[in-house]
Amino acid sequence: MARIAETVAEVLREDGLRVDALPARSVGSVASYDAVVVGGALYAGRWHKDARRFVRRHRAELAERPVWFFSSGPLDASASERNIPPVPGVERAMTRLDVREHVTFGGCLEEGAQGRVAGMILRSGKGGDFRDFIAIAAWAAGVAASLRP
Repeated sequence: MARIAETVAEVLREDGLRVDALPARSVGSVASYDAVVVGGALYAGRWHKDARRFVRRHRAELAERPVWFFSSGPLDASASERNIPPVPGVERAMTRLDVREHVTFGGCLEEGAQGRVAGMILRSGKGGDFRDFIAIAAWAAGVAASLRP
């Protein structure tokens, strides 16, 4: 998840935008930002709790600026093959905040991942890295283009 966020931030910086890529739980306010991109890893059909809490905690400020969402999660090539709609909780937040766009990118689960569920997935042979950094950069370039004056 962090590497996807850093890739998005890098593309936005290359376009001349001032960008901070921060873990959702560490953000105290979004008041100083003109726009916000929020990403969340998918677990069992839900966004990671830190992303959900971030959106709830900053709802009023987010509603006052352009916002984009991305999700990361499928542990297969499906995100590269077709558009995967947002999970229901993300879709509700998108409607409330008038989010400009959502995209789902493939996820990454490799040896050494922590947690019981991660271990079960890896033992079943379903892990791997399914992130498409060309698609991530292209999406970020579209975000940057829409922020140009």
